Amino acid sequence: MVLNFDALEKIIDIPAEVRKVLERPEKETRFNINVVDEAGKLHSFDAYVVYHSLSRGPAKGGIRLSTTVTLEETQVLAELMTYKTALVKLPFGGGKSGICFDPTKYSRVVKENVIREYVKYVQKDLAADLYVPAPDMGSGPKEMAVIYREMNNRPEVVTGKPVSIGGLPGRTEATGFGVATATREGIKNILKREVAGTTVAVQGFGNVGSWTARFLAEMGAKVVAVADISGGYYSSAGLDVLAMQEACLAKGGCLLKELEGHGFGQPLTNDDLLTMDVDVLIPAACENVITGDNAEDVKAKLIVEAANGPVTPSADAILARKGIHVIPDILANSGGVIGSYVEWRKGKTGGIVEAHQTLSTIERLITGSMEDVITLATEKNTSLRLAAQGIALKEVIQATKERFGI
Repeated sequence: MVLNFDALEKIIDIPAEVRKVLERPEKETRFNINVVDEAGKLHSFDAYVVYHSLSRGPAKGGIRLSTTVTLEETQVLAELMTYKTALVKLPFGGGKSGICFDPTKYSRVVKENVIREYVKYVQKDLAADLYVPAPDMGSGPKEMAVIYREMNNRPEVVTGKPVSIGGLPGRTEATGFGVATATREGIKNILKREVAGTTVAVQGFGNVGSWTARFLAEMGAKVVAVADISGGYYSSAGLDVLAMQEACLAKGGCLLKELEGHGFGQPLTNDDLLTMDVDVLIPAACENVITGDNAEDVKAKLIVEAANGPVTPSADAILARKGIHVIPDILANSGGVIGSYVEWRKGKTGGIVEAHQTLSTIERLITGSMEDVITLATEKNTSLRLAAQGIALKEVIQATKERFGI
């Protein structure tokens, strides 16, 4: 389970019958996706679809394509979406799909056929608005376009589509903008200082990390370090993150090591970035990077979880003892799902949305949720993580009670 119900019962009331419902997914589907490649060879891939809760609306969650996909991982990610959407007050439940498939090892034709076969298993739920998928690891706008086409060009059945077929202007930068917004609010209301001049280190320079760094730099923060698995760069004067992002985009996406010789800063290892003496540390790459082994060495005053689960429970306890605040993932990286909501609503109404409207909605919802989380954490003398989970769980409990008439 994502949540520690025993700890949460100290700050909110959790009815026993609702707890029992939320401790397990509402629906799990396991199936095989069988496709034939161009050479006539048959391939079979395990696939999973999990709906954790539908009490607040259709299940919302991406399609993960990876050889590491498991049912257990899909369950956790579906539950995470239940509380992420509830925290920012979106009318969604939590869902997730996982296909045990490496998209980098197969042709575009095979990849497209995998998605088409996937749609055959979930099309009734998509048509009934029970599930609204989106991109996740290994999938993107092209795969969502396949779903759009297979579902008779209905724009509301899937989000993360190309803009030209009902996608959302501003969706590419949505998650990074949300992380930057949460960081700004944390600097102002937790660190009690101005954003201008605040030093920031960002681990990960993919879509989320690069946009986070770029927006924070535009807000006046001093992004002194960025790194990924290949290494990174440091400059006490602040990095030119816009130029770094554009250099990576010009290569069609790249690891930071590929920018050597561009004069962006001093070389830096990924591990060293995590323990730098900065005001704010933003892990934006993958899970479990701050652990019981390195948490004692973390010097940042505020950590913002742009990735899902970058801080382990053992590290959380150490950081709390050291007085380091953590803005949890279900709040910090919710800009992506907020963008998906705007796109879903746009698809249902046929309205026109511009990029600045997308970002404005993200800013409004994350700013309001940050205020609620900080207020509850202060009132209950608890962590930002537990406060965020408590607010989200309270929303889900209320919806579950009203859904079942209890």
